[in-house]
Amino acid sequence: MAQKILLLHGALGSAASLNPLKEVLQKDFDVFTYTFQGHGGTEIPSEDFTISNFANEVLVFLEENSLDKIIIFGYSMGGYVGLYLAKYFPEKVEKLYTLATKLDWTIEGSIKEAAMLNPIKIKEKVPKYALALEQLHGSNWEILMEKTALMMLNLGKNPAINESDFEKITVPVLITVGDKDTMVSIEESVFAFRKIPNCMFCVMPNTIHPIEKVDVNQAVHQIKNFIKIII
Repeated sequence: MAQKILLLHGALGSAASLNPLKEVLQKDFDVFTYTFQGHGGTEIPSEDFTISNFANEVLVFLEENSLDKIIIFGYSMGGYVGLYLAKYFPEKVEKLYTLATKLDWTIEGSIKEAAMLNPIKIKEKVPKYALALEQLHGSNWEILMEKTALMMLNLGKNPAINESDFEKITVPVLITVGDKDTMVSIEESVFAFRKIPNCMFCVMPNTIHPIEKVDVNQAVHQIKNFIKIII
């Protein structure tokens, strides 16, 4: 029976953004994908976006699909949700692979990140990106972006996973970051790697942050090797 793996997308993404990875992985694994509420044209919830709420969505998804325990691949925000699940619901996570996940949330950093998520400025300065967001998320993409920016600001004030939480994660984890990622630093990734007990670390060469620019074959190779390793 093929091992089961769940792919979790990043902020302002959807399950569709992980289709290239899914297509290759499903040759060897039973692959599941999930789109977080408010993303990909789904209804935007009235409550604020939080990592805990997204994690609860994943738990419901696992229950609905009769998945007792699963390997998780989390890109960017998806990796952070995966870490939250690994910390608070380790019985549900067999192994966790994170890629380009922001791990050092500070007030100053979150203000900088949130400032880039301004729908008005994006429509004025990067209209092609605004159109792409509308095509992916529908007419409510501006609300989605505003709620995402607010979540980032809140994470800066109160990170969902802090230093002491890293030390309590017992699930096997592989933290991966691109060497040219300007949103996630190698330093913050190494810091988390050194804190998490059963953790490995990998730098992907010639790799920037957007999942669309990641070498799918390289990522699949790393995922397969990580899954084979017994920690």
